[in-house]
Amino acid sequence: MKKIQILTLALVAVVTYSCNFTEEIHLQEDGSGKLSINFDGSELMEMAGDQMVKENEKPIDSIISFKELLEEKHDSIAELAPEEQAKLKKLEPFNMHMVMNPAEKVMKFDLFSEFTDISEVNDAFNAFRDASLMGPKNQPEQATPMPMSEQSTEVTYAFANSTFSRTAKIIDPELFQQHVDSLQGTEMFLSGSTYTLKYHFPRKVKSTTAQEATFSADGKTLIYEVSFLEMMKDPKMLDIEVELEE
Repeated sequence: MKKIQILTLALVAVVTYSCNFTEEIHLQEDGSGKLSINFDGSELMEMAGDQMVKENEKPIDSIISFKELLEEKHDSIAELAPEEQAKLKKLEPFNMHMVMNPAEKVMKFDLFSEFTDISEVNDAFNAFRDASLMGPKNQPEQATPMPMSEQSTEVTYAFANSTFSRTAKIIDPELFQQHVDSLQGTEMFLSGSTYTLKYHFPRKVKSTTAQEATFSADGKTLIYEVSFLEMMKDPKMLDIEVELEE
């Protein structure tokens, strides 16, 4: 199976089946670090894995560089509208590690990027959706980027004076409501899905606005889990502020 086709499976899982995301940040003292969003689609593989085994689909464990992919597909990308090209450009700093093993019912994705300043980081979840939409236009063997899905929300990150924050904003209320309405009928599949924040800080956490968050033994890692379905309906439920010890 083509790597690009596998990306489209991730999107199918997001909107149709139970799935679990983990948004993970490793933050250094100078504000640099690494952002990744991990997606576990093993439940999807439980449903589709047997068919893939019959079709002799081989296990995949590989890394896609979006910078290289965008360069490779430069000509087809040039045919897209300027705003769609701009969205694809945002994927350039990201790489994706894909692991898929039909026999073992394993499907995992890790979209990750290193940064020098957390404020420059793109919204990880929207980046994952955009990456998933880079599927074939018409024929399966033609790995051509599709037009990007319009985004109704954005997330910004900040770290200054020992305070970290993650803030979501609805930038298109009408489009956001359309996305919420489109969730009708998927509640049964998504009811068990989760979205987890897992943030590693350079110092111990002093306080946080996420009252239900848990912490590692050394107090430097914060873990906050919410319902994926509820997060899709109210992205601001993951707004968080964290104050570190001096």
